[in-house]
Amino acid sequence: MYDIVIIGGGPVGSYLAGRLAEAGDKVLTLERKGELEEQVCCTGIVSWECVNSFAIDKNVILKWTDSATIFSPSGRLLRLQQEKTQACILNRAAFNLAMARQAQSKGVKYVLNCLVRDVQISHNGVSIKATWQEEKLTFKARAAVIATGFDSNFGERLGLGKVSDFALGAQAEVETNSLEGIEVYLGRKVAPGFFAWLVPLQPKRALVGLLSRHSPGLYLRKLISSLLTQQKITSVMEKISYRGVSLKPPARTYGLRLVIVGDAAGQVKPVTGGGIYYGLLSADIAANILHQALKTNDLSAKNLANYEREWKQKLGRELQIAYYARKLYEHLGDKQIDGLFDMMSSNGIVEALLKAEDLSFDWHAKAILRALKLTGRSILSKPFRRRGLLK
Repeated sequence: MYDIVIIGGGPVGSYLAGRLAEAGDKVLTLERKGELEEQVCCTGIVSWECVNSFAIDKNVILKWTDSATIFSPSGRLLRLQQEKTQACILNRAAFNLAMARQAQSKGVKYVLNCLVRDVQISHNGVSIKATWQEEKLTFKARAAVIATGFDSNFGERLGLGKVSDFALGAQAEVETNSLEGIEVYLGRKVAPGFFAWLVPLQPKRALVGLLSRHSPGLYLRKLISSLLTQQKITSVMEKISYRGVSLKPPARTYGLRLVIVGDAAGQVKPVTGGGIYYGLLSADIAANILHQALKTNDLSAKNLANYEREWKQKLGRELQIAYYARKLYEHLGDKQIDGLFDMMSSNGIVEALLKAEDLSFDWHAKAILRALKLTGRSILSKPFRRRGLLK
């Protein structure tokens, strides 16, 4: 019997597995993909804070970036640049593999190409039924972790509720002529309620993608056609990939002998859809709580509730404020977005935000509230004032 079985071998699941194994726990990771380095629908943009906090292997970093250009629906642009490097772009496939190898070096066992069909939990333990190479297997453990990403209904089936709000992402790798920095595109014809991106990877290679509530492939094909016409890109190198992005956590992220981490737990920045850093931070908390629970043999829901209490204490306010900002943006029309561009450019709001010492790539709440204050008592700030988030 294993101490912990982790369902999902992505970076968050692998990091958590490594932490637990390092503490002396017997850990098994089940991954449905046949190869850990398969490409995923993700830009791989993370902050220097994330890289330093989790000692990310520098060999998986493609490039560092300190700027982004945002295009409004009518073509107005805002260039955001800071003196210090804010983020880097990871080779996501290589990052996944590096995190898994770190876990394996600490004693974690992986079973690839393993499809989990059912998770049964009782007061005596966890039983996980899976299929591997057409063979039906059953794995026994003292506790389980769901780290499957968005595409999972295990939490709902186990009574924890489902992710109640989400977006759909689409992305493809393309060839470019010359692309200096990240470009972001706004507008209802481009990515209604969300945004699109063009992210440089290496010379003449980039990722183009977007988020939307529906038909992400349709919108992405239209964007690709536009970028080809503008000669910003020259060809599409790979077919479009898709994924769901959690915007709000499920009702609970813990239960008897069970916790959920990462995208499956809604530990994702609602403004950008980025989940690597928040997922790793939550995995750190989960590792501490689970190891102690195993040590004291108290894997009750009441005890594991400390995991949710701690990760929400760290991330809850950030997620709440960013989610309200996300919902507010979704209701803006193109003319209103253009108006915001004008306001932020002419009133020096962008400069004030960029000069703020506490401006962070990962922590958006302070920047959102500061921007709302700088725009005055506009209609934008009303939802935040009603909830007591903006004084």
